[in-house]
Amino acid sequence: MPYLSNLLEKPVADIDGEPLGRLKDLIASLRSEIPHPKIVALVVKGAGGTFLVPFSDVAVLIAPAIPLARRLQDVVPYKPGEHDLYLARDVLDKQIIDTNGMRVVRVNDLELMRVNHHFYVANVDIGGLGLLRRLGLAGIAQRLSSRFGRELPPSTISWDAVELLPGDQPMRLKVPSDKITELHPADLAEIISDLSRPESSRLLESLDLETLADALEEVEPDFQASLVERMPDEKVADVLEEMAPDEAADLLAELPQDRSQELLELMEDEEAEDVRKLLTYPEDTAGGIMTTEFIAIRPDLTAEQAISVLRETAEEAETIFYVYVTDSADHLAGVFSLSDLVLASPQTPVTEFMERRVTSVGLLDSQDKVAQVVAKYNLLAVPVVDSEGRLHGIVTADDALDKIIPTAWKKRLPRLYH
Repeated sequence: MPYLSNLLEKPVADIDGEPLGRLKDLIASLRSEIPHPKIVALVVKGAGGTFLVPFSDVAVLIAPAIPLARRLQDVVPYKPGEHDLYLARDVLDKQIIDTNGMRVVRVNDLELMRVNHHFYVANVDIGGLGLLRRLGLAGIAQRLSSRFGRELPPSTISWDAVELLPGDQPMRLKVPSDKITELHPADLAEIISDLSRPESSRLLESLDLETLADALEEVEPDFQASLVERMPDEKVADVLEEMAPDEAADLLAELPQDRSQELLELMEDEEAEDVRKLLTYPEDTAGGIMTTEFIAIRPDLTAEQAISVLRETAEEAETIFYVYVTDSADHLAGVFSLSDLVLASPQTPVTEFMERRVTSVGLLDSQDKVAQVVAKYNLLAVPVVDSEGRLHGIVTADDALDKIIPTAWKKRLPRLYH
């Protein structure tokens, strides 16, 4: 199949053989009903300037010289529409998101395919061979590699598996963002980290609030702060409301104090109250790294009633692997696991299968101590209580081990408590 680089700079002539200029670009139409862009026009530059030739007036595209099917004076210039894209100008050398490989890559060439009498963009070439082809060195490189018994493998991605990132100029690409939002937040965060600051900002602007919040939670607070630096305060406040309270508190702690206070004022009262509470504790203590999103039930419930409570409240919890039992004054009375609950008979009181000896940490205990407790007792989360035994939050294992395990490794730990 032909490549865009093979066609650029080819001479173009009309049906009488009159030279018109050289091919500078191809225009492709992006339609939602067609996954691959269709070539609709040629951009030809001649002595009289640049003009657009409808593809319907092209006799043969793959030829040493591209002939038209009519005289130049009979050609009605093509008028680009809102769904059109200049392939060389707008796509070559641009960064794209490979949603299969979950990485950021650069477009070195575009592979075309012919279907009946029409041409479409089939694949994006992201390999070194594509770059060599544009430099006119692909043939030499392939001959040398064959001589040494090492073929140069092609490296292409199907067009429908990538997302084109907007450049400085307005783009008319109408690719759905479903592929981006379907990525795991950790993969999306890694992609964002690979982009330049302007490009990552533009990508973040295209995400819905929930996806944006999930992605921000996967990067370090100082990087979070840089990413939201130029976002409107109203949007940042909405994102903070979607984030876990401990993650939101970490982000606010990295921002200037005056902006942090303004954002708290813009947040909903309930979410802002949780975050304010966390900000009152030193960031390297249990109170500073805990989350207030946990499941707690009263001791007078049965297993069946406890399951009903979980159905109503579990969506807002950081983890439902552990369910805590508290009295009317929020004193921690016991804990049981989700497996304990599932295996219990429906009418069994939770007090009969809960563990009364609960391992916990204090609000001002150091993060090192919390990590030691988590590691010693092999916990997925540990409750945080005050001096009177009242439950204030929980510290999940990944937050507890943050100082011990490098962040890059910690992000790859299986999140069994989700």
